[in-house]
Amino acid sequence: MSLIVQKYGGSSVANVERIKNVAKRVVEAKRKGHQLVVVVSALGDTTDELIALAEGVTKAPSEREMDMLLSTGEQISVALLAMAIQELGVKAVSLTGYQVGIMTDRFHTRARIIDISTDRVKRALREGNVVIVAGFQGKTTADEITTLGRGGSDLTAVALAKVLRAKACEIYTDVDGIFTADPRIVPDARKLDTISYEEILELASLGAQVMQSRSIEVGKKFDIPIYVRSSFNTKPGTLITKETKKMEEVLVSGVALNENEAKVTIFGVPDRPGVAAKIFKILADNNINVDMIIQNKTETARTDISFTVMKKDLSRALTVVQRAARAVGSKEVDIDRHIAKVSIVGVGMRSHSGVASAVFGALAKAKVNIEMISTSEIKISCVVDEKNGRKAVRAIHKAFKLGRKKAR
Repeated sequence: MSLIVQKYGGSSVANVERIKNVAKRVVEAKRKGHQLVVVVSALGDTTDELIALAEGVTKAPSEREMDMLLSTGEQISVALLAMAIQELGVKAVSLTGYQVGIMTDRFHTRARIIDISTDRVKRALREGNVVIVAGFQGKTTADEITTLGRGGSDLTAVALAKVLRAKACEIYTDVDGIFTADPRIVPDARKLDTISYEEILELASLGAQVMQSRSIEVGKKFDIPIYVRSSFNTKPGTLITKETKKMEEVLVSGVALNENEAKVTIFGVPDRPGVAAKIFKILADNNINVDMIIQNKTETARTDISFTVMKKDLSRALTVVQRAARAVGSKEVDIDRHIAKVSIVGVGMRSHSGVASAVFGALAKAKVNIEMISTSEIKISCVVDEKNGRKAVRAIHKAFKLGRKKAR
């Protein structure tokens, strides 16, 4: 029998009716002869509700206790799904990440998986069970409960598919697959049949809320076929796979918007070797992830350095940045919370010229000013004023003719 790992997001199990719907889908796959490992997220908005509860108690909850709290959400959903499957006459067992043996490093709220024990899952499969695993969570070698960060259930699913040598990993969500842009922003966005690991990795890291970027990294490294599908219908969805020659014929695959970053600028940084290295080492030592970086050389012996961080990390980053700025003798630190990052991605950009010109032309036509620019072989990102972010996405999407073709 082939083994399939399925993952269902919070919207797919948001209430009892949807849990029963997922149970029917799982049982149908089981009765076709597949072995099933099913990873489940917390119900609906449970994680956000738990965060709100914590913030009602304290404005600065410890990361360890947040992991203890947030890990309970998935424990509820796996138990309920196991019950729903059992009600349909199929054996099922629910397991927490701790029980499975998903070992992580010690960084609470953003842990990384370092190993997974397969013994208990394989034993449960041999006994004829559908194995329901709580996503998003694991444990350290000291038996501390950890969580894997937002979207961590995707990582749980892909990592399990790897260690269990699954035939495929199926990610079920509330959309039909991966689109050329967020349909809520661009109504005529088109669903993609296939997309490369590289493209979706860029899109995920750039704000496209389809899959967690770390899960794509694992899929790419071990060549795991990943299908993104809707849990509400039987459409084929989008296959994430290796890059093919045919993919290079498509200039741009998608446009992404990230409204969750903030810009930090350090003014008057001494313009000499090693200063930037010192600043960013202090940030790295404090586990602050930096995205785009730009340095503006002035006419003096000093320079200005701007970079972006996640808004959720801004208050912590600001304290660290101010310390780093003092350490190198800079003059001032400024922050801008009202930015948006608009990006285009496509493996075809490697072999086509004029993409940057078309992007900048589209933004100019839409009267959107660009504050920062970052590029790679298959990506161009622009930071713009937050109020212009969605307009910028629509302008670029239209300029590259990515929308659905209208019926004649």
